[in-house]
Amino acid sequence: MPESPFLLLVQKKEKAKKLDSVSEQEQPAQIGSCRKFVGTKKETKMKKILCDFRFLLFLAAAAFIYIQMRLFATQSQYADRLADAIESEDQCTSQLRTLIDQISLQQGQIVSLEEEKQRLEQECGQLKVLVQELERKGLGRLIDKEQVPVAAVVIMACNRADYLERTVKSVLKYQSSVASKFPLFVSQDGSHPAVKEKALSYDQLTYMQHLDYEPVHTERPGELIAYYKIARHYKWALDGLFYKHNFSRVIILEDDMEIAPDFFDYFESTAALLDKDKSIMAVSSWNDNGQKQFVHDPKVLYRSDFFPGLGWMLARSTWDELSPKWPKAYWDDWLRLKENHKDRQFIRPEVCRTYNFGEHGSSLGQFFKQYLEPIKLNDVLVDWKSMDLNYLMEDKYIKHFADIVKKAKPIRGTDLVLKARNIGGDVRIQYNDQPDFERIARQFGIFEEWKDGVPRTAYKGIVVFRYQITQRIFLVGPGSLVQLGVSDS
Repeated sequence: MPESPFLLLVQKKEKAKKLDSVSEQEQPAQIGSCRKFVGTKKETKMKKILCDFRFLLFLAAAAFIYIQMRLFATQSQYADRLADAIESEDQCTSQLRTLIDQISLQQGQIVSLEEEKQRLEQECGQLKVLVQELERKGLGRLIDKEQVPVAAVVIMACNRADYLERTVKSVLKYQSSVASKFPLFVSQDGSHPAVKEKALSYDQLTYMQHLDYEPVHTERPGELIAYYKIARHYKWALDGLFYKHNFSRVIILEDDMEIAPDFFDYFESTAALLDKDKSIMAVSSWNDNGQKQFVHDPKVLYRSDFFPGLGWMLARSTWDELSPKWPKAYWDDWLRLKENHKDRQFIRPEVCRTYNFGEHGSSLGQFFKQYLEPIKLNDVLVDWKSMDLNYLMEDKYIKHFADIVKKAKPIRGTDLVLKARNIGGDVRIQYNDQPDFERIARQFGIFEEWKDGVPRTAYKGIVVFRYQITQRIFLVGPGSLVQLGVSDS
């Protein structure tokens, strides 16, 4: 039978009560479970927060490490840049020092150039004066255009105006009639005003001036710088006469010389020898043993292996060889060296065609009283144009000289001067070496000096001089007769 609605209602109420009862019994458990759940949730949240904190810490550490790495990299870069900057600074400092040195050097060069400019301006002014002077005098009057000069004649001067005047007067006395053949020059070394004024006072000559501002450095202590200046002056003057004025020959005089009446005829006649015979290096007007007691015949000429100097003529072809190697000093002794004259010889007269009156000069009067003052200056007008000088050619002269020596009587032993006096004709005396030659030369009073193994005036080692007016004395070296082909008998 179906249940009643009332019964169903009662059953529903009882079921509800049971459910409430069950609910009340389960509520604490549920609350505990809830609390437990809530606690677990908090713990999880704390863990999560801790985890998040650690993560942030890790990120901070990572960021710190990154920053440190970047900072280190930046510091490294800065250190490299600093090192580069220091290196650049050092380079700049070095370059600055180099630049300062260069500026100092350039300043020195500027000073030198200023001095050079002043020197050139001074030279320019002097050249202008010289050109005006030449225009006034008319150089064409000195050199006839239709006359080819035999040789230019240059008087080398420096600071002795009185000496120069005496020399010029002596030269002009015999040069005026042959001026077109022998144009006259005065070359002054330096700017001594009296010398320049004196030279420019003569219309018959051309004035040259050598201005040398370069300091002189001697090669040995105690040397006179005058010898260095003289050598420079000679080179400058000869270069100018040969290469600028284009002369084929030049005769060199010094400002303390007088010349003989036949001076120019002598050089004109020997110029042909200088051109034809290349074994002749120069022609001289001087004889070192030309003292009055040792000379006699003004027509006699000799060949010599010793350069005499003191009034000599040189050809351009020889100067072409000498100019590039011209010495710093002592040019005359330099020419006496075999390496420079190369076994070429020199023409010299028996009687000098120049007289040296210069007691005071760069040589300080060396040998003047004994050897220079007594020199015999030729005073005879020799007709050189009518004389045949071919005997002086190399191939003929050795036989010519050998024949003269061969005829001389040999004498030996002691008392040679006495023995020579007792013999009427020419004599020859043998010497063994340089000391032996000096001993014999001292007895007769001739020059004792040698240069590079050659006695003054010697030819093939033989020195000849007059004794007792006409007698000739031949001092013969140990190998001289063999060279001449003469037997010693």
